[in-house]
Order: sequence, then C-alpha cells, then structure tokens
Amino acid sequence: MRTRVRGWRWRRNPLRRRSDVVEAWTVLVVAVLLSVVVPLVGIAAGLHAHDQARSLAAAQRAERHQVRATVIGDPPERPASGQGDRRHPYRAQVRWTEPGKAPRTAWARVPAGTHTGEVVPVWFDSRGRSVAPPPDDVAVWQHSVTFGLCAAGGAAGAVLLGHAIARRFALRHRLAEWEREWARTGPRWTQPRT
Repeated sequence: MRTRVRGWRWRRNPLRRRSDVVEAWTVLVVAVLLSVVVPLVGIAAGLHAHDQARSLAAAQRAERHQVRATVIGDPPERPASGQGDRRHPYRAQVRWTEPGKAPRTAWARVPAGTHTGEVVPVWFDSRGRSVAPPPDDVAVWQHSVTFGLCAAGGAAGAVLLGHAIARRFALRHRLAEWEREWARTGPRWTQPRT
C-alpha cells in the first residue's frame, strides 16, 4: 500500500533537502506562469497582431479596387503554378469597362470553375496588376487568434523547457548531496561489526 503525503517539501522534515524546497518553489512559479502569464502573452500578441493586420487590410483596401470583368479567354484546366489563393487559383484573360474609360483587357485571377463569358469580381492594385482581394474582418481575426495561440504555445513551451532544465539541475544537485551524505554515513553501515 502506497501513501502519498502532500506538501512534504514545504514542511519541516529531517528528510527534506534544500533542493526539495527549490523544486517546490519552481513548481509553484511554473504553475503561476502557465496559468497567468502565458494567457496574457497570448492575448497581448493576438491584440498586437490584430492591430497590425487591421491596418494592413485597410491599406490594401485603399490601394486595391474591385471591378466586374467578363472572362474572354478559357481558364486553364489546372491552377497556375505559384498561385496559393484557393479562391482564385486560375488565371484567365478578362475584359472590363470603367466609367468614362475605354474597355481594358488583362490577365487576372478568377474563381475555380469559371467559364468563358461569365462575369467575375477581379481585384487590381494601383499599377493595374491582378491581386488577391484584401483580407476581410474574418481573415484578420483568424490571423490574430492564430498568432495569439502560437505566442501562448511558444511561451508555454519556454516555461516548460525552463522547468525541465531546473529539474535537471535540482536532480544533479540532489544526487551530489546524497553522494556526500553517503560518503559520511556509508562506512558506518558497510564496516563489519566486531
């Protein structure tokens, strides 16, 4: 039958060593860091990422404009290489007319499954290059939450790594203490009695 005594490292005890007290304090500090500091790091990183992503999205909305264009060329059967946006993986030739200007033609990203003659929304930057649409509020929040969770996970990993290193040092110190104690008491136990 095994009995577990809780808090033995905190009580006065002849078997308690200094390394036991250090280890108990380390566990307390790690618990506080994991329950208080790590979530705060995640929240702070997420809010910072949200501010940056929101300002980037606003800058992209100001620079980019959307037009309704008609697809005039057949899109390829498979996505163009290097296109990572799943909503617009194909490039096709499109034509549109802006108010007060002549019709324009360009190659642009179009949604998958688009056929010739369909009208699609296409985004262009200030130089007239076809670009992805600016991120919406959902994408900004997804980025912020992901960044916050990664920051919290990294902070938790750093705390747990620090705790593992501290435990290793405590174990080495404890074994050294035991060796010194055994060197003092061992001869009394191992010498034959006469």
